[in-house]
Amino acid sequence: MPIYLDRPYAIPAKPERLTAQQQPAYRAKVKQLLEQHNAVMVAHYYTDPALQALAEETGGCVADSLEMARFGRQHPAEILLVVGVRFMGETAKILSPEKQILMPTLAAECSLDLSCPATAFSDFCDQHPDRTVVVYANTSAAVKARADWVVTSSIAVELIDKLDSQGEKILWAPDRHLGDYVQRQTGADLLSWQGVCIVHDEFKGRALQQMKRLYPEGAVLVHPESPAAVIAQADVVGSTSQLIKAAQQLPQRTLIVATDQGIFYKMQQACPEKTLLAAPTAGAGATCRSCAQCPWMALNSLPALVDALEGDRDAHAIHLDPAVRERALLPLNRMLDFAQQLRT
Repeated sequence: MPIYLDRPYAIPAKPERLTAQQQPAYRAKVKQLLEQHNAVMVAHYYTDPALQALAEETGGCVADSLEMARFGRQHPAEILLVVGVRFMGETAKILSPEKQILMPTLAAECSLDLSCPATAFSDFCDQHPDRTVVVYANTSAAVKARADWVVTSSIAVELIDKLDSQGEKILWAPDRHLGDYVQRQTGADLLSWQGVCIVHDEFKGRALQQMKRLYPEGAVLVHPESPAAVIAQADVVGSTSQLIKAAQQLPQRTLIVATDQGIFYKMQQACPEKTLLAAPTAGAGATCRSCAQCPWMALNSLPALVDALEGDRDAHAIHLDPAVRERALLPLNRMLDFAQQLRT
């Protein structure tokens, strides 16, 4: 039977926000430190818009986790400042072992990663030796090292369809909603670990129905980590970058978006003439766990960036066992090759 670990973690408290008067000095300090230390900043779509803007202004990038790591590998900087959550820093270290990978805080975790500990997952794999192990990018380096394939949401359907056509049975981890979506799309024999992203898990079908009645002219854009009842109402289902592209291309002027609200910064850049609305979550205001914003992503802050670059570097650095890194690189490279085949 699939394993479901029911949130074996605590939700971090929201950090204090800087005032508008404090921000300019911190921004200037980060810019100076990046240049001084030959560092480049790579930020995820779900971080604070002010941090995304700073990454762009300093020659870094704003992207999904894999593109952040690829950008860092190709950039000449000696230090990568990864503004996101821990597995993103680990992915960058897997692809760029010769570089120093720093994070504003190593406390920035991911509910999917935390709900899939490597030892328990390895035991689960051992119970199903006849299955090809496919893990989502939102996992630790140790979990990736146990896998045959790593996959992103943008190519998950295509990869599982390929493996299914070859007669392979799939062991999928860790996101059950994404696993269910892929299984429905492909019909593959797929056994799923039962983790969830706490942000996407909060979107609810009935609440979305009510919102669609208020905005009947709007298009619904949904990340496939969302529950099936939400996905069923979508005009577009896709990865973060795919949703941004769809926002540009859709004719509708109003878009209801079911993913982390951090996406609004780049999405509004892509289509400034459109109205973006956050899809409703299970809670309201401070009563919900995430309010469509990852609480771990929120731990990234301008003071934390400064501390990473001029404080105790080792307290912010990603370190990986070389053997784990080597094993994790194999399924990651397998995915990169497959993605390249899809593009060409």
